[in-house]
Order: sequence, then structure tokens, then C-alpha cells
Amino acid sequence: MASPNGTTDAPFGRMLTAMVTPFTRDGAVDYAAVRRLATYLVDEQRNDGLIVSGTTGESPTTSDEEKTRILEAVLETVGDRATVVAGAGTNDTHHSIELAKAAERAGAHGLLVVTPYYNKPPQEGLYRHFSQVADSTQLPVMLYDIPGRSGVPIATETLIRLAQHERIVAVKDAKGDMFAAGQVMLATDLAFYSGDDLLNLPWLSVGAAGFVSVVGHVVGAELAKMIQLFRNNHAEQARAIHRQLIPVVDGIMLRAGGAIMAKAALGLVGMPVGPVRLPLVEADDRQIAELRACLVAGGVKLTDT
Repeated sequence: MASPNGTTDAPFGRMLTAMVTPFTRDGAVDYAAVRRLATYLVDEQRNDGLIVSGTTGESPTTSDEEKTRILEAVLETVGDRATVVAGAGTNDTHHSIELAKAAERAGAHGLLVVTPYYNKPPQEGLYRHFSQVADSTQLPVMLYDIPGRSGVPIATETLIRLAQHERIVAVKDAKGDMFAAGQVMLATDLAFYSGDDLLNLPWLSVGAAGFVSVVGHVVGAELAKMIQLFRNNHAEQARAIHRQLIPVVDGIMLRAGGAIMAKAALGLVGMPVGPVRLPLVEADDRQIAELRACLVAGGVKLTDT
């Protein structure tokens, strides 16, 4: 299935949210809430793409069958108007290939493949891992470079090598080395996406195609507007939005972690998505009070009482 929003310079669209996975109170995936959330993110929060079963979607604690059913639910709900990218990365190359093939069978528009975590492979191992996953399907691939979680960065030289693969077309960067990214952009056609909400506007300034956001769960429309303003050479207005959203980024990203606080924030705006799965734990009363204050300071309309 072709992506409905991809372009040469932004193959997965421009404003994407790394979607949380809704659960019922007893810990099962809430597929009805998956559909409601996908609709809300696309229709109300102006996302032209969604990442499903990424880290924010608690992919380490969802089964392969759940991942497929989540993907199918999102595709059936918004797949005709949003690019739906399936998380397929693990620290096991064979498992990653199986997830990639399952995502292709389900109709995903693309794959997000994270750096293998914990086992800390050398750069040659990263190159072979990503290449074999990309070889396994016909889907375009976004690499996910996040050394803070994986323990290993994707080196500039490795990214340049990987860019020669016809299906490796983009990088979600949570490494924050913009000079290194500039070197890769200069040498390749890889599209870079900000994978760190703290640096969204700075990423646009060095040539990022768009965002893969967590705060986009509640301020996606504002982020989409910021991208549009910057691309239309209205940098001062884009900067005003960036500054407006600083408290929101603080409340969601710098407190208890993305998935925990994104779910708490959704509850505060009237889009409840249930708890997190262990080893994550839900935000406590103090954290929710701090989050509420941050959202209000950032102009987010709350609906809870």
C-alpha cells in the first residue's frame, strides 16, 4: 500500500506522532480506543503520519500478534489519509525481519527500525542488521538513532553506507548531533526527522523533513503549523509556537518519561487511553498536577475536572 502523504523530501509525511498503545484497566490492548486515538491524532491534531508500536507504543511489552492487530486497526481507520509506519526494530535481526514481513502483509506504508539495544553491536553489525531488515520487504525504512536507549549511536560513516540501500530513506534522530546530521545530509538523500521534541525547531533549521513527536498527542496541530510556517519562511512565527510549547515539552518529556506522561496528558484532554504496562508505572498525583500546570501554561485546553 502506497503512503498517502509521502514526498521525495519527506517520504513519511511531515508531522508524525509516535502513538501510544491504549490498554484496558486489566492490561489488554483496547482496540476500540486504538481506533479513536488514531482518528483524533489525524483529524484533530493534524498528523499526516503515525508511528505504531514504537517505544512510546510500549513495543517491548506488546506481543507480535498484538502489534499486527494494532497496525491493522490503525490502517483500517486512518490509512487512507495518513502514513502509517510500523515499528519493527528489536535487538534480534531475525525477529526484526519477521516483524517487518508481518507489517508488510498487514499493509503498512513503512517501517521504523531502531538501533539494536542492550547487546551493543559494532558498526558493521548495525550495517548488516539494518540492511537485512531492509532487504526483507519492499517497504521504505526509517532508521531510529537513539543511543540514550540503545547504547550505540549509528556513526556518520554507517549512515552514509546505509543510505545506498534503495529502501533506507530516512532517519528518526534522537541523538541530537546536528553537525553530524548535516554531514549525512550533505553526502546522501536521507530525510531526517526530529525524534526529540526538545529540538524540533532547531532540527527544522538544519534541514529536517519533519517530526516524529510524542507531545504531538496533544499539540500536534500546533507542531504542524510550526512546520508549515518555517517552510514558508515565517521563522519568527514558528519560533513563537516553539516558545509557547516549551512548558508542554517540559511536562511530557522531562518528567516521568514519554509513554507515561503522554498517556496522562491524553487523559487530561479527554482522550483516555488507559494505563501503561509494567515495568512502566502510571504517573502519580504529584506528577499529574505538575503536568496539568505545564499543559495549561502551554495553552492546551483541558477537559478533565
